[in-house]
Amino acid sequence: MTSDVVNKPKHYTQGKVECIDAIKEMCGSGFKDYCRGSVVKYLWRYDKKNGIEDLLKAQWFLNALIDYEKLTK
Repeated sequence: MTSDVVNKPKHYTQGKVECIDAIKEMCGSGFKDYCRGSVVKYLWRYDKKNGIEDLLKAQWFLNALIDYEKLTK
């Protein structure tokens, strides 16, 4: 079985806790800024580092931001 490096990378999970969930809890409303920054980071580097994988990661963070906004409105 291979790891999904975009949606659920193994190296970001400890036990049953995913890093993104811990970040969301720690940041509160700042989570949207974290997502926005991550989108910019992956778009900034995609053509110099991981190509489509980085575009998919940017998309993942954009979707997380959209989901956050829907839940908090």
